[in-house]
Amino acid sequence: QVQLVESGGGLVQAGESLRLSCVVSGSFFSIRDMAWYRQAPGNRRELVVGEFSSGSTNYADSVKGRFTISRDNAKKTVYLQMNSLKPEDTAVYLCNAGIMTTSNRYSYANYWGQGTQVTVSS
Repeated sequence: QVQLVESGGGLVQAGESLRLSCVVSGSFFSIRDMAWYRQAPGNRRELVVGEFSSGSTNYADSVKGRFTISRDNAKKTVYLQMNSLKPEDTAVYLCNAGIMTTSNRYSYANYWGQGTQVTVSS
């Protein structure tokens, strides 16, 4: 069974940085797509950044130039480096992965982590 576990959230002041991690564990064939979403209270879940097997990386306009996604394939980990944090970045950040569980192309499935809280004070 595939599991995603995020870590690295916390309480910081505006202007500071955090790095979130998401470790993918379990039995699977390959990780195709990785993304970070966030959801603030009363708001819809929104895509922060997605890195797709097509080769594209898409950032939300609100985080461009401040956030960076990266991967360590050997560690099956994706990171989200967040710099110059703002109070409006406060949310639960969730890791999302599109994974092929077998070599069969129809085995593609989407998985979510439980989320990690990021709080930015002004």
